[in-house]
Amino acid sequence: MPESEEGYAAMPSSVRDVCVKFRGFYREAIMKERQRRTKILATLGPATDAPGVLDTLFKAGVNVVRLNFSHGDPSGQAKRAAEVRAAAARVGAEVGILADLPGPKIRIERFAEGKIKLTMGDRFDLVADANAPAGDQTQVGVSYLGLPQDVTAGDVLLLDDGLMQLQVTDVQGARIVTKVLNDGVLSDRKGLNKQGGGLSLGALTERDKELIGIVAKIGVDFIAVSFCRNAQDMHDARQIAQQHGCDAQLVSKIERTEAIENLVEIVEASDVVMVARGDLGVEIGDAELPGLQKKIIRESLAQNKVVITATQMLQSMVESPIPTRAEVLDVANAVIDGTDAVMLSAETAAGAYPVRAVEAMARICLGAEHQFEFDTDFEAAQRNLQRADQAIAMATMFLSEHIGLGGVVALTESGGTPRFLSRFRSNMPIYAFTRHDGARRQMAMMRGVFPISFDSRGLTPREAARAAIRLLVENERMGPGDRVVFTSGEHMETHGATNTLRLLEVGEDGRATGLGEL
Repeated sequence: MPESEEGYAAMPSSVRDVCVKFRGFYREAIMKERQRRTKILATLGPATDAPGVLDTLFKAGVNVVRLNFSHGDPSGQAKRAAEVRAAAARVGAEVGILADLPGPKIRIERFAEGKIKLTMGDRFDLVADANAPAGDQTQVGVSYLGLPQDVTAGDVLLLDDGLMQLQVTDVQGARIVTKVLNDGVLSDRKGLNKQGGGLSLGALTERDKELIGIVAKIGVDFIAVSFCRNAQDMHDARQIAQQHGCDAQLVSKIERTEAIENLVEIVEASDVVMVARGDLGVEIGDAELPGLQKKIIRESLAQNKVVITATQMLQSMVESPIPTRAEVLDVANAVIDGTDAVMLSAETAAGAYPVRAVEAMARICLGAEHQFEFDTDFEAAQRNLQRADQAIAMATMFLSEHIGLGGVVALTESGGTPRFLSRFRSNMPIYAFTRHDGARRQMAMMRGVFPISFDSRGLTPREAARAAIRLLVENERMGPGDRVVFTSGEHMETHGATNTLRLLEVGEDGRATGLGEL
């Protein structure tokens, strides 16, 4: 940036306006993200509600926050969303907001004494009746009244994330008779899964449908659909969101056995995919989980979709100031698998060390990125080319592999081209310039993409390229001799119109000079 106000005054007005907005406001956030490409989601909760915590979390590296609508009331989550927007503005960060719908989580009801202790071999009944009495040592109600129709003798039901196991011995109307398979304590409202899946409960409850309207008014950037079974669940959610005028991207949470069976169609119907390892691991078993994580990430990348890896990534940091070595390796392996983002749940929502958890996550991601060389499979990528902007993205990454680039500058309206660029895993930064707030916040989820506010209206493509690169040079993201690819549309301010690739080099004076155009 020019060091004096006179320097700004000498600029063309359109370029000056962009630079003035950029100066200082985005510098801290961009410099903080100088190297890390994997994005971090942090779940908000009581541990993040204290004044100043959000500012610190964003400075530590949070890119997207998660509002868990399974807990708290909508008004409280709306207040958190407003505080996120304010804190992001204060620190100059582009932070997306993800609303996580509760979905049809099956739970046992409450006990008269709050909890009971079960012994292996005991009989224990589950009662699918809205008027079931408070639970005791012999029985407890369940929230899903259709459960008796979904189970038969021999089925194993898993409670409290698998800590308590019950085997069905008989079904007597609304009463499911089970045998306790292990000793343990069972308390109020614990979750219930069927080993191997097979429950017929749909993904969207009436409460979820109401919440979509609420989060549309809040203005979230992502909506996560819990326990989706197939593509139709995602289509239904999208239709409801559109009815409310909501353009949030839809996240499919892969956490049911049925979702694995219908993985290809679910990914196709989603904008973002989440590897939700909690309930998924309970239903399919822990031994299958690592391979399925890799499969889900691989399928998401093959379909050019953004993918999140979630659940218990740094679980020990709920109480400990440092992660275990196993957790470090878990996060690093997700990065190496190619995930766009990693998510913190209780670690930030209710943990004792929310900021340290984010700092640890950022540190681990950065280390994994530096120690692993990505090998772009251009032959596989060619099979998915359908549009001109996808071809431009592939050509850009091909250039980066063969001539070396300091980065890519993508002028974008909706974030489509940066998304395609980021599907090619590399260590090259992608600077996505757009004037649309929502597009920048959605791009905050994409690996290797650094969204920057930039209004190109009134500029020719060449003027926009020079102004954008000048901003990066002045903010020490590029320097003399760096080669950069600039992508844009011949008709700027048009969605999906990227059709031009320019190869530029930064001169000694910080100006960009053309080397070629496609």
